[in-house]
This record gives sequence, C-alpha cells and structure tokens, in this order.
Amino acid sequence: MLDFPKAHIFAPTAEKMKTKPSGSNHRPSFAEEQALVKCGCRLIAGIDEVGRGPLAGPVMAAAVILPLGLDTEWLHLINDSKQLTAETREQLLPLILESAIAVGIGEMSSEAIDEYGIVRATKMAMKKAIANLDTKPDALLIDFVRLTEVNLPQRCIPKGDCISLSIACASIIAKVTRDRLMVEFDKTYPGYGFAEHKGYATKEHLESIGRLGACPIHRMCFSPFRPEMDLGKI
Repeated sequence: MLDFPKAHIFAPTAEKMKTKPSGSNHRPSFAEEQALVKCGCRLIAGIDEVGRGPLAGPVMAAAVILPLGLDTEWLHLINDSKQLTAETREQLLPLILESAIAVGIGEMSSEAIDEYGIVRATKMAMKKAIANLDTKPDALLIDFVRLTEVNLPQRCIPKGDCISLSIACASIIAKVTRDRLMVEFDKTYPGYGFAEHKGYATKEHLESIGRLGACPIHRMCFSPFRPEMDLGKI
C-alpha cells in the first residue's frame, strides 16, 4: 500500500474543496485522478452506487478504471447519472465499457439489505465491485462513502459523481445495470410498475403495495413495511 499522508487519502483536492459543483454547466473532470497520479498512483478506480433509497430491489455499485489520457468526443457528456436521461445513459454505457481498463459490478439484494441494513449493504456492494475488477487499482475515488476495510489509498468525495469522471462513469454503469434489472423484475412481479419507478416510493408504487402487499424484492426493513408504520401516513 502506498504511504500517503492522511489528508491525501480521504480529502478531495483543495481546489475542489473551495469550489462546489453548481448548475448544469459543471462537468466532472480528471482533476482528482491527476492529484492521485502526483502521489504515485497509476490505476485509479472510481466507485459509486445506486439504489440506496428505493423500497424494492437491490443496491448496485460499480467500480471503473479509466485510462487517464482518455480523450474522446463523448467524454464531455459524462455527468452524474441522475443528471442524464435514460436514453443518454444507455448510449454512454457501451462507450464507457469499451474505453475502460476495467469495470466491476457489485450487488446486494433486498434480502441482504434487510439482514445488514442499507449502509452496510451499500459498502458490501462497493467492495464486491472492487473485487470484481480484473485489474487491481492503486487507489480509489469513492462517492461519499469511506471503505475503511479496503486496504487501498482512497478519497471519499461528497458529490463525487459531479467531480470525478471515474466516479461519474461508475454511477452511469451502476444506474443502467440496476434499471435493466428492475425492468426484468417488472415481468416477474407484474402490477407494481417496477419498469417505470425502479422501486422508488412513488405514489403509484405505494398504491400498488396497498393493493397487492409486498413482493419478494421489497425491502421489509423500510417503511411502509415495518409494522409500526401506517401506509396511510406515508
């Protein structure tokens, strides 16, 4: 493990600490990755997750190692997956996969979320994504979460998917992968509308739970499934 000063392990660069992303004009860059290159790293994995908040389905994480000299005509389109349309995410996915040095996916099911809780399950999904990389990274850039059990230099960056290109690409891969899975779940468990809301607590989703009850991919540790919760008060 590289011997980084503590400030270099867990803090974003000073420039990014002073400038918070704002507005649609802000785009992620390789600035955080290049800061780690100056510390001796060469292979840097960006890590992000999707699906912490839904009432149903897994939490999904992705880890992506990009070549830091990457310069393509589509790179300017990369952003936090939540800021992109579903069509744009689908178009970007194969381009990212083709260009990346390595990609890893990690998933924790609704049953695992019920067993471990969403915070621990999210970290477990991220660790799976790192383990599934076929090239070992020298360091990690992680959106918000700190993985203290992973013995690699790392920076935990709030809103990292708006700052780091590697993290933003990971967010796109995780989002598209999870969305596709929820579309498949919609076929297995019809009537809930998973293909549309992807398991989030929309009015339509809550109404379908009221009609049909829970299905096997619902998170029973979340409201409105906890016994003390009243669906009518959600």
